[in-house]
Amino acid sequence: MERNAQILKTSVIGIVVNALLAGFKALIGFISGSIAIVLDAVNNLSDAASSLITIIGTKLASKRPDKKHPFGYGRIEYLSAMIIAIIIMYAGITSLIESIKKIINPQVPEYNLISIIIIGTAVFAKFFLGRYVKKVGKKVNSSSLINSGQDALLDSIISLSTFVAAIVFMLFKVSLEAYLALIISVIIIKSSIEMLIETVSQILGEKADPELAKSIKATVRSFKDVNGAYDLVLNNYGPDSFNGSIHIEIPDTYTATDLDKLARQITEKVYAEYNIYLTAIGIYSQNTKKDNAALIRDKISSAILKIEHVVQMHGFYIDEELKTIRFDVVISFDSKDCKAVFDKVYETVKSLYPDYEIQLTMDMEY
Repeated sequence: MERNAQILKTSVIGIVVNALLAGFKALIGFISGSIAIVLDAVNNLSDAASSLITIIGTKLASKRPDKKHPFGYGRIEYLSAMIIAIIIMYAGITSLIESIKKIINPQVPEYNLISIIIIGTAVFAKFFLGRYVKKVGKKVNSSSLINSGQDALLDSIISLSTFVAAIVFMLFKVSLEAYLALIISVIIIKSSIEMLIETVSQILGEKADPELAKSIKATVRSFKDVNGAYDLVLNNYGPDSFNGSIHIEIPDTYTATDLDKLARQITEKVYAEYNIYLTAIGIYSQNTKKDNAALIRDKISSAILKIEHVVQMHGFYIDEELKTIRFDVVISFDSKDCKAVFDKVYETVKSLYPDYEIQLTMDMEY
């Protein structure tokens, strides 16, 4: 709730500041006949709309899970961030079109001291507003706020260029604002595309943060008899909202009761420390009865890790009764043909231990 309160507070501040700036700039723009100032005012209105969308998105994202969406509505924040990026892109395209029109059919603007003061004030207001909104966005992990803050910083550059154009015109009677507006429009469009790509990537599902994954695995391995933690998968259902699964390697002497107790303890600790719920904990058994199992594992590991794109081997187990060797092999996403790499691993192991049935599972770098 504290996170939502911070987002709402920051968004309301953004709406108020942008509405005031838009009103002043629109008035000065129409009086002076400056297309750059009018477009700047339009940008402020788009910022206010962005803040409003952030508020709506945050409210909807905080809805409790239900039958239809058992993992909650957190991903709505990514959708609101996408809408903001599209609004910014629209503003940039509109500015680009108007700038080209003014270059083809130029108009002579009229500036005065009051308009210069207002534009100068807007530069500082948008710069500090942008830094504040972006800082809060990073603090609370809100893509919508980060995008809004970035937009405000871009607008401060727009206002600064308008300010410079006004000074140049007053001193030398040379109008540069249409050309400056053209350059800034391209920058805005480029920035909006980058925002859109990043947001779409989040919606599609990105790889877990390496440091977070490393820390979670270390926590899991801290439990007695857990000799390895692998295949951590984290599903993102909104900022700071994850659930996932993991495999643990434990001695093959564990009973079902022991496993149940250990799995519950791990689940509780991971949730308490990271606010991440592990929906499943898979088991890899570790040989305790075959004396040379470790030597065989090391021999196989040494052989297959020499194969290009093989990253790791885990979940190794030898079953002498069934004459099987089973393990998982992790293949890098850099491989253009994972199946070919997998087949090569199989052939390598089979050539070393032809009397055993080789049971391989292909893993990727989740």
